[in-house]
Amino acid sequence: MEQQPNNQLHGKTLEMILNELVVKLGWPELGYRIRVNCFLSDPSVKSSLKFLRKTPWARKKVEDLYLEITAKGK
Repeated sequence: MEQQPNNQLHGKTLEMILNELVVKLGWPELGYRIRVNCFLSDPSVKSSLKFLRKTPWARKKVEDLYLEITAKGK
């Protein structure tokens, strides 16, 4: 397996990323920043993961938000 020294998401699962965002921001703020129903209407990690795994553009937004939040040290 090749090394990925510049990939900040290397070793992070989508579930880990989502859980960290929920802890740091909460569902309401997450839904405000990324406008998808799985964050706005009866949110859960399980339903959100199901949606994000099937929707590349939404997954990218979650990953980008995670990188933004961790870069700021929030």
